[in-house]
Amino acid sequence: MNETIAAIATPPGEGGIAVIRISGPGAITIADRVFSGSIAEYKSHTVHFGKILDGNEVIDEVLLIVMQKPRSFTGENTVEIQCHGGSLITRRVLDVVLKAGAKAAGPGEFTRQAFCNGKLDLAQAEAVQSFIGAKNELSLQAASQQLSGNLSTHIRSFQQELIDIAAILEAWVDFPEEGLEFASKEEVIASLEKTCQKIESLEGTFHEGKKIHEGLKLCLIGCPNVGKSSLMNALLGHDRAIVTPIPGTTRDALEAEIRLCGLHFQITDTAGIRSTEELIEKEGIRRSKRAMQEADLIFLLIDVSRPLTEEDEALLTSTPKEKTLVIWNKIDLPHTIPLIESLPHVPLSAKTGVGLPALKKKIEEMIWKDNTPSKDEIVLTNIRHKEALSHAIQDLQTLINGLKTDISPEFLSADMRSCLGYLGQIIGLDISEDILSAIFAKFCVGK
Repeated sequence: MNETIAAIATPPGEGGIAVIRISGPGAITIADRVFSGSIAEYKSHTVHFGKILDGNEVIDEVLLIVMQKPRSFTGENTVEIQCHGGSLITRRVLDVVLKAGAKAAGPGEFTRQAFCNGKLDLAQAEAVQSFIGAKNELSLQAASQQLSGNLSTHIRSFQQELIDIAAILEAWVDFPEEGLEFASKEEVIASLEKTCQKIESLEGTFHEGKKIHEGLKLCLIGCPNVGKSSLMNALLGHDRAIVTPIPGTTRDALEAEIRLCGLHFQITDTAGIRSTEELIEKEGIRRSKRAMQEADLIFLLIDVSRPLTEEDEALLTSTPKEKTLVIWNKIDLPHTIPLIESLPHVPLSAKTGVGLPALKKKIEEMIWKDNTPSKDEIVLTNIRHKEALSHAIQDLQTLINGLKTDISPEFLSADMRSCLGYLGQIIGLDISEDILSAIFAKFCVGK
């Protein structure tokens, strides 16, 4: 990769400053063509004030930072220009840089330079985008762990353990008549099983990691006028849904995003479920039931200021028990809470906020089952990593079974090479150009 690329590295829109990044072998030469100072004479990692010029025209007064390779994010010569943050002026500065010889960077191209120059492995490079796009503290924490190289350290540890055993298997293939005994078959099997258990343990974190990275779908259901919209507004902290005493006010699914218990939630307020012949309301109820099926967590609201209705009882019976939390709402009014033990439940007043702290605690219990990931725990959040580990585990299990049934060492070595290949794909070894292009295409331009 010998092209010099440039892009706006800050978000679009107006702001105090914007940053244009230039990276590649020609970065200093190109920047020298558009800057009023003599950049070639500047020391690395110094900041300089000057003007960006288009011929004799002054485009903007800027600060310019020079970073000579390999001491830069990309490992290439890098120049960053800090100009004023208006959309028009930022674009004009970039246009001048491109006219001077730089190529417009595509999505993730700076990070790809860093990967190709060995500044980051592939798992760390993917963590850059996760770090930028983190929607909650736990997601940011997981991305930070991966960016710091902790996941890669685990993968390399697995590789080293398996390479030591691979050497023994290869010796069995190359010197079958020599009677070499670097380790007994039983010792090799025990070592492989131990490593396989470690890999399975890491793969098993993806279930929690998916919650952290992608968030959860939370659905509010119940009969009309039980307080679903009031609870949605209370959780959001502002009026998002219309609240009236008229049953059936909400006719369609209403969605919003919220952070609860350190996680990102897409919350859906649904139409009240009841028997009706009104066409629009029937369609809203159909969508409510669909949202309920797609949800990761369901809040079933019951109005405890009135006796249970047949429709309440039908919902208590029909909602999926493993993901449903019953909300006994309107406890600010005279009420009686039914004795139901089959589902977890919380008393609440969505109108006054009484019970909200207990509700949030209950959410956390249901999501994590008292096993919230610690700051130091490695958690898989990337499906590509999970699938690679799954394939590696399958190869290891085939290898172990082959050893137990005395399969020829040639076949065992092939399984081991396949396993090591899948582990290598996580950190960027033996990975195809197509996969690399697909990974970096998900990045934002300028990173």
